Amino acid sequence: MINPFEQINDAFAPEYRVNLSIERLDGSIMLTLSNDTGIVAKRLISPAQRNDPQRLQRLIESIQFGIAIEQGHSAVEILAAMTRNGAAGQVTSLPRSPCH
Repeated sequence: MINPFEQINDAFAPEYRVNLSIERLDGSIMLTLSNDTGIVAKRLISPAQRNDPQRLQRLIESIQFGIAIEQGHSAVEILAAMTRNGAAGQVTSLPRSPCH
C-alpha cells in the first residue's frame, strides 16, 4: 500500500519544503509548500483524497500545474510535459521562467 504522506513528500520535496498538518477533526490535512522566498502553495487535502492513490496523484498534478502556471509557463507547455512524462509528477522538470 502506498503511504500518502510519502507520495506527497516524494512529489514536492526535491524542490520545496513540505509541511503537512492536521487541519480539521474530519482528518483533513493542510499541505503547505514553501521555498526560500516563502509559501508557494497551500491546499487542504480531504481524507477521501488522501486515502485514494489515484485521487491523490491527480491532486498532486493539479498543484504542480498551478505552481508551473504561476512561474510563468504556458498551459500548453505544461500539459505537453505532463503527457511526455506520463503525468507522473514531472511538471517540475520544466525550465525556469526567465522572470523568476
